[in-house]
Amino acid sequence: MIVDFNKTNGLVPVIIQDDRTLQVLMLGYMNEEAFEKTKTENIVTFFSRSKNRLWTKGEESGNFLTVKNISIDCDQDTILIRVIPKNIVCHTGSFSCFGEKETKGFLYELEEKVGQRIDDKITESYTYSLYQRGINKVAQKVGEEAVELVIEAKDDNADLFKNEAADLLYHFLILLKAKNFSLDEIEAILLDRNK
Repeated sequence: MIVDFNKTNGLVPVIIQDDRTLQVLMLGYMNEEAFEKTKTENIVTFFSRSKNRLWTKGEESGNFLTVKNISIDCDQDTILIRVIPKNIVCHTGSFSCFGEKETKGFLYELEEKVGQRIDDKITESYTYSLYQRGINKVAQKVGEEAVELVIEAKDDNADLFKNEAADLLYHFLILLKAKNFSLDEIEAILLDRNK
């Protein structure tokens, strides 16, 4: 992974993207020292042009950006970093520097929450209690939600239809977790079929 810092007078643009939703969160700049520190600590550090120093995102607010993946573009002069944001990203109080949290990609965030409730054995959680009842009960619940969605599809109540669709997706995520599969794996099959 080589970045050509000489091509850009020592600073390269860095696009920060939410690893789960793929929403673009912010743009910053790195010099070689900031890049190496980011790789070493797995927390995003920029070079602040206004402060003329290294600046770790979250050093004052605590809203750190944990690195999940680093990519370099084909010209080796732009960095894309996929992160898990601890909280809001923008200094204005907005989720991202480009606005509020988007709904696209939220299923991956929800999948992570479902997994955490199960892995952490949150006993007061509906998710965990259903999971504890076993694969047959989880599969049965997915089937019930699918039937309810089909019934609502035949009527003209958009709100009920959308809520049943949301219920089906939520329970499908529990079923995936119970079967030790991920949404990524299902999406990869759909992508492959699209070829």
